[in-house]
Parts: sequence; structure tokens; C-alpha cells
Amino acid sequence: MSGPSLTLNDFLSRFQMLRPSSARLSNLSNNKRQAAVLVPIVRRPQPGLLLTQRSPLLRKHPGQVAFPGGAVDSSDASLIAAALREAHEEVAIPPDSVEVIGILPPVDSVTGFQVTPVVGIIPANLPYHACEDEVSAVFEMPLMEALSLGRYHPLDIHRRGNAHRVWLSWYQHYFVWGMTAGIIRELALQTGVEP
Repeated sequence: MSGPSLTLNDFLSRFQMLRPSSARLSNLSNNKRQAAVLVPIVRRPQPGLLLTQRSPLLRKHPGQVAFPGGAVDSSDASLIAAALREAHEEVAIPPDSVEVIGILPPVDSVTGFQVTPVVGIIPANLPYHACEDEVSAVFEMPLMEALSLGRYHPLDIHRRGNAHRVWLSWYQHYFVWGMTAGIIRELALQTGVEP
């Protein structure tokens, strides 16, 4: 992709300066069950965003592009601990290799969870090992491209009498949509990369 670039320092300063308000972080939710995902930013001169594709054999969201994550267990000390544990289980990212820089406002999933995105920086040289039962692919998208708001297209759907907006996008042959696209778009809005 030609044009403007985004360094890791640019991203970090924007992320730190434009923190979401506490009102947005304490999002009112009908969902009581807690889950967390790791939004892994790969430490490179031009940083990347690590994503997974869920196994087509999974009962929930088969084949969808996602962040590593899942439900909070009773053994998890916090939402951050849950995101780090799940990222380790799904793609072998060691928890102590993640530099957590913050969280994004929680979002409701259609499966009844309130999902908290945990943003963290990971080293560029990590060897990923996908848990084959859960993950069919691990890939990296240039962060500057991921944070381009113009790549996300709205689709309004109606479920149980309620209007619900989902976001759709493509990257290479991967279809990025739903909660994952919404989280990336929220990160783009928070960092204000585009004018």
C-alpha cells in the first residue's frame, strides 16, 4: 500500500492520547457473561495486526476471522488475564511477551457475551502455532491498512425486531466482518489515523 505510513510510535502516541471515556468503557450491556479478546499489534517498523481464522469445524462462528480470545474462566484474575490465556491457547503467544497498552470499549456478541478487547504489542519474531481444533489460519494485516475507515462497509440487519449494524471488509481472501471488523473500526476511530 503506498501513501502515508504509520509507525509503532505514531500508533502508541495516538492510542494513549485518545483514550475512550470511562462512560464508553462502562458500556451498558444486556449480556452478563464476560469474554475478552487480544488485539495483537505486531512490533515492526510498519506494524501489523494479527488475526486468526476460526476452524470451519467449530460450532460457533465457524470459519470467521477473529481475534484470539474467549470466555473468562474462574481461574482468570482479570479480563486481561483471560485474553492472554486464550491467545496462548489458540496461537501460542506467550503471555509474558505481550505488552498490554489498554482496552477498548466492550462489545456485545450475538452469543450472549460482553467482549472486552485488550490491545497489546507483541514481538515480530514470535513463532505462531495454531491450535488446530480452534484455528485454521493465522495472518497479519498491515496496521495502517486495517485502520483505514474507508475499508469498512455498513450492513443493517434486523434481528428480533431490533436494527443492528454490522461492518464488512475484505483483506486478501479473508472476509472480515461482524464483531472483529467492529473492533478494528473502533480502534481506527479511537486512534484517529485518518483525517
